[in-house]
Amino acid sequence: MAKYLVQNNGPLRGEVVISGAKNAVLPLLAATILADEPCEILDVPPLRDVDVMCRLLRSVGFDVVEDYRVGRVIVSPQKIINDEVPRELVKQMRASILAMGPLLARSGRAAMASPGGCTIGARPIDLHLKGFRAMGAVTTESADPDAPTVAEAKQLMGGRVYLDFPSVGATENIMMAATLAQGSTSIENAAQEPEIVDLANFLNKMGAKIKGAGTDSIRVEGVPSLHGATHTVIPDRIETGTFMVAAAITRGDLTIHNALPNHVKAITAKLLDCGVSVEETDDGFRVRGDLQPLNPTDIKTMPYPGFPTDMQPQFMAFLTTVEGSSSVVEKVFENRYMHIRELQLMGARIATEGNNAEIQGGYGLKGARVKATDLRAGAALVLAGLVAEGVTEVSNVHYVERGYADFTGKLKRLGARIEKVED
Repeated sequence: MAKYLVQNNGPLRGEVVISGAKNAVLPLLAATILADEPCEILDVPPLRDVDVMCRLLRSVGFDVVEDYRVGRVIVSPQKIINDEVPRELVKQMRASILAMGPLLARSGRAAMASPGGCTIGARPIDLHLKGFRAMGAVTTESADPDAPTVAEAKQLMGGRVYLDFPSVGATENIMMAATLAQGSTSIENAAQEPEIVDLANFLNKMGAKIKGAGTDSIRVEGVPSLHGATHTVIPDRIETGTFMVAAAITRGDLTIHNALPNHVKAITAKLLDCGVSVEETDDGFRVRGDLQPLNPTDIKTMPYPGFPTDMQPQFMAFLTTVEGSSSVVEKVFENRYMHIRELQLMGARIATEGNNAEIQGGYGLKGARVKATDLRAGAALVLAGLVAEGVTEVSNVHYVERGYADFTGKLKRLGARIEKVED
């Protein structure tokens, strides 16, 4: 197993280019199942999860050509579609569930085991199935966690779906399935994330008729078929936020390219509250944490456009370095505080009660042996290691590499002292 060795190196300085969004490219790749012609996806990041999704597409009968040198994936449909996704692929990645809606719409049946991924809390697929049933599908679930859940419908019919929670995955899955349903489908209390807008834009390029993506009410008029299209993935807003926090936590000066300011407003607002300078540029930001003493702040994670849960661990690591009392309230996932114990091993003063965390910052961090408990927790521990005294050993780095392209390389080019070694 590999680990990162991270050392304190002072402020990060320089320029970094943000990769295509992990949380956008995975549903885009799943959506190619709906097309009856080849699709080309550009600015695809070279991530483990992308590789798993490409293998999944091959397993259900598609020809996939990956060229990560230029960030391109071409997916071509074949005559035969396998409607049951291999369990070993499903267990590797939560986003594998996104193939269920397209498979159901295209072939009339989809069978999948419960998906795997980061253990950050319960993420059931009941809202996905609720949407499929609203469009006329019959679903069958088993008490055996290893047995597949099956959804079947000779022809999906338009329906009205109200989501009890604005789930991103359920919104995407239902929206994709509805593109080939007969009639009109409405999705109420829909998630509003930029990745959903990106997916809708791609589907509309393919001939779908989707309106309202990016609001809490989406309407889809079904069409008989979808054709091929070429689409460029949006920049990764969580990678953007991570490097913004990297500038803040190291009291550095970073210019961040290929970033969309509208996608990170909540992160920007909290950094400004702390006294971090965030200046928009032609294609991103210049972020400086070296201009003045920084202030504590309070954050509460919420569905978009609120503060993203995927930035909570990184921001918490930053707040441990800011003198004074800060608080964090996690409102999205009930099990997303596992990184706190690891930060405490580094000397962080954090007390928790339920989903509330109180941070007494400014006492200094020390290097320790810590482990990434999920993707974003791993990134947070790396950021903490950049300002900790001594050496920080971060294990379970496979989590980090699921969501950040060339993370260590980008950090090293900014002056970070970080190495990946085999344990």
